[in-house]
Amino acid sequence: MALFNNTPAVASKSLRVLARLLGYPDAELRGHLGALSEALHEERALAPLRLAELDALIEALALAPALETEAAYVELFDRGRATSLHLFEHVHGDSRDRGPAMIDLAQTYEKAGMYLAEGEMPDFLPVVLEFTSTQPPREAREFLAEMAHIFNAIFAALQQRESAYASVLGALLELAGEKAQPVQIAAEEPVDAVWEEPVVFDGCSSKGQARPDQPQPIHIVPHVRKARPTQGVQA
Repeated sequence: MALFNNTPAVASKSLRVLARLLGYPDAELRGHLGALSEALHEERALAPLRLAELDALIEALALAPALETEAAYVELFDRGRATSLHLFEHVHGDSRDRGPAMIDLAQTYEKAGMYLAEGEMPDFLPVVLEFTSTQPPREAREFLAEMAHIFNAIFAALQQRESAYASVLGALLELAGEKAQPVQIAAEEPVDAVWEEPVVFDGCSSKGQARPDQPQPIHIVPHVRKARPTQGVQA
């Protein structure tokens, strides 16, 4: 955890802007991009270079065709674990610890008076940032610093993909009082391979059904008709 004796207070307005920028780029978000940029510059919680990077992201979101922007967002954040915005994906993966961690985090929100909308996941980064923006400056910075290693991993993965969204994670690291560090990103399996279901029984022998990509032999068995028992003839 970083020491914060000589660091500026975490800016709640900037955190909310960063949360919005990490949301799905629908028409509502695109309609507020100008206001989001103004809010960042008014608060001046981030270094000028970081603000310039965020301006570039905002401009790219504003100028690109809507369908292209939305498709790129889904491809980037929903089709791979390294860039997932669900933080517990990076901590617990698919383990059983993920469920209890979700419950604990949701209860933390509720104790602070924040309740999730239907369908919202407590570990989704925009939700986490919305909560953090409501906390006192020192607590907010400490909370961000606890997650800095996750931010750094996502930051590195986004940089590897040459995505402008890396500027948002860089801004979060800056607000946490941390610096981005080089991270080795493991190669990911294609998403179709990750979700592919195993072949039942791993295929069958040549006497039955073969694998799905092999010819399926058909065996014709002659039907033997059984003779019916002879019934007696009544007089």
